[in-house]
Amino acid sequence: MTYKETLDFLFNALPMFQRVGASAFKKDLSNTLALCNHLGQPQQKFKSIHVAGTNGKGSTSHAICSVLMEGGYKVGLYTSPHLKSFTERIKINGGEIPEQEVVDFVAAHKTFLENLQPSFFEMTVAMAFWYFAKEEVDIAVIEVGMGGRLDSTNVITPEVAVITNIGFDHMQFLGDTLEKIAGEKAGIIKRDTPVVISTKQKETTGVFEKIAAVQHAPIYFAQNSFEIRSLGNTIDNKRLFEVGHKGRSKNLELDLLGNYQLDNLPGILQAIEILKERGFKISEEHISRGLSQVIKNTGLKGRWQVLGESPWIICDTGHNEDGIKYILNQINEYTYNQLFMIIGMVNDKDFSKVLSFFPKNAQYVFCQANIPRAMPAETLSVKAKEAGLEGIVINDVNRAMAWAKKKASKEDLIFIGGSTFVVAEIKEL
Repeated sequence: MTYKETLDFLFNALPMFQRVGASAFKKDLSNTLALCNHLGQPQQKFKSIHVAGTNGKGSTSHAICSVLMEGGYKVGLYTSPHLKSFTERIKINGGEIPEQEVVDFVAAHKTFLENLQPSFFEMTVAMAFWYFAKEEVDIAVIEVGMGGRLDSTNVITPEVAVITNIGFDHMQFLGDTLEKIAGEKAGIIKRDTPVVISTKQKETTGVFEKIAAVQHAPIYFAQNSFEIRSLGNTIDNKRLFEVGHKGRSKNLELDLLGNYQLDNLPGILQAIEILKERGFKISEEHISRGLSQVIKNTGLKGRWQVLGESPWIICDTGHNEDGIKYILNQINEYTYNQLFMIIGMVNDKDFSKVLSFFPKNAQYVFCQANIPRAMPAETLSVKAKEAGLEGIVINDVNRAMAWAKKKASKEDLIFIGGSTFVVAEIKEL
């Protein structure tokens, strides 16, 4: 099989949540366990860090990976979804899994995959574990796909688990309250394994404390130990933070520009402290260099990514209530004349409340990603108008951007987002 034929098999033969939504969701770990058993339990052959949460788990995973890389470790990184290429999901020291490895994995196990019929995500997780074990990584950072308790990644026994913020997303699977969602995320807490909670929230604190107690898992609320204050941007356009810890303070630069990194950073630093306690050799210099070079080291894309200036052109993958609120607050920190919002969404989210957050005085362009889950741009336009948002429909995100660039002056701001999959189709990414 060629690489293209292999991808066609993966995307078409196996259900893929990224494309089709609910029909690809599996409510147990049986397929993942069967795959791991078939592959010789690869998840037991490397150390790992497990990262769950509603927002921030991708940034957190990449940042921890970058710090470990600066410490001289061979680091696997599994994340989802991919933006441009399938191989983005599986990396070692920032390098994507070679296409030939993907071909070889599927070719070697195709009959088993066809008989088992796992979901796309289950198969991809198994591929990542197989590749990390084969390449003998020192440690792998594993990002949860959705939830935690029933997520395919939840077959590892990590050095430390990290849970970022809890917000409303995937409620049809995870529950309709923050407490229920937290309960699903807390499913990654393992017996006697430290768990870090990045953001302390009154609705979820008790849930995490109860499950950690049952599992005899040491629990760390990172914001109790690390006090973070934003100091703005540096001259080379990185975020500068003052970090207070154990009566001392220091400044750290982060090349991830989103305001929401203020909430992610305590959990990242607490996880690194725990790794140091467990024998990992990580210096202050490794932390400083790692956090200032996350994008360079790991290739992270789409998190408050500035694509142009004069006018400002910015994209972000944030797509749920909390993500959109952070985005809109950060847009308000910019000085501009006219705001252009190029927005697309998926059709299985509760978008009505999200739309109510958007500013009424922006000029909207409604688009749609080229996936079955995408909400038709015309439908989004109608729903947006009901929320008081006026705009036009241009289905393709790149044509929408071209239209906005033509209309905008140098003093304006163009934002592209609303869905990870809209951002993924930006050519300039």
